[in-house]
Amino acid sequence: MYTPRAFVDTNLAQLDALVAGDPLVTLMTVADDGIPQVTHLPVLYHRDGDKVLVEGHWARPNPQARHDGAALVIVHGPHAYVSPAWYPDKEEQARVPTWNYVVAHLHGVLERYEDEASLADLVMRMSDRFENAIGSDWTFEPGREDHRVQLCGITGFRFAPRRIEIKSKLSQNHPEANRRAVADALHAQDDSRAKAIAALMRARET
Repeated sequence: MYTPRAFVDTNLAQLDALVAGDPLVTLMTVADDGIPQVTHLPVLYHRDGDKVLVEGHWARPNPQARHDGAALVIVHGPHAYVSPAWYPDKEEQARVPTWNYVVAHLHGVLERYEDEASLADLVMRMSDRFENAIGSDWTFEPGREDHRVQLCGITGFRFAPRRIEIKSKLSQNHPEANRRAVADALHAQDDSRAKAIAALMRARET
């Protein structure tokens, strides 16, 4: 990922917040024929210090579910358009439009599994995580045959990234007056993503 020095972010708490805000990640691999494979899927995320674990599953017919080897997980954060009209120095510096965003790239190797016990444990934890998030109570019941048979349709994976890149493009390359003006303009937008970027910009200032 192209990341100018000003936008490099090494704070893993930022990664925690990104996954908490949007657990639907993009998983990218490259097949033997050189063609990229891409799947968008929800994941469970755990961090202990500098060690991160990402877990999820594919539909078994997905060709990517047979992949062994290197993979890239992209964690998406908020993003918003930035108008040059917002900069106090727009005329003298000939400012141009841009986009502010936060994103993370996790590089590592996938570990696949298909045994029933591991899949049942994964699906139970995923259902608990996402059902609780919406105040619902559906759960996977391993004692039910109609639930267990569904496990035949998925392949699970674990992914422990060996390298983590976080890019926080939040106008750090601009003078303070520009940063404050952009944050104020974004906060005033009727757009949750713009407000989220404004909050991140203001947090950096404090």
